[in-house]
Amino acid sequence: MKIKLDIDCTAEEARRFLGLPELQPLQEALLKEVQERMSANLKAMDAKTMLETWLPATLKGFEQLQQMFAAHMAGGTGTKK
Repeated sequence: MKIKLDIDCTAEEARRFLGLPELQPLQEALLKEVQERMSANLKAMDAKTMLETWLPATLKGFEQLQQMFAAHMAGGTGTKK
């Protein structure tokens, strides 16, 4: 026997029906706190420091990607022996 039950309700209605807690105020408070901390950290960091922090990792990842493509195009596995 197969029984199919379709319930048309919003997420809010389902949450209330199942007795789940209301987390939206907590989520908004945490999101506000994260935004304030990120803004404070960005204000404390000048453009030069920011680029020095983020750019080397990006460039290194790009160089590794180039090496991997070059190794595969040359028919190698990309690993050094």
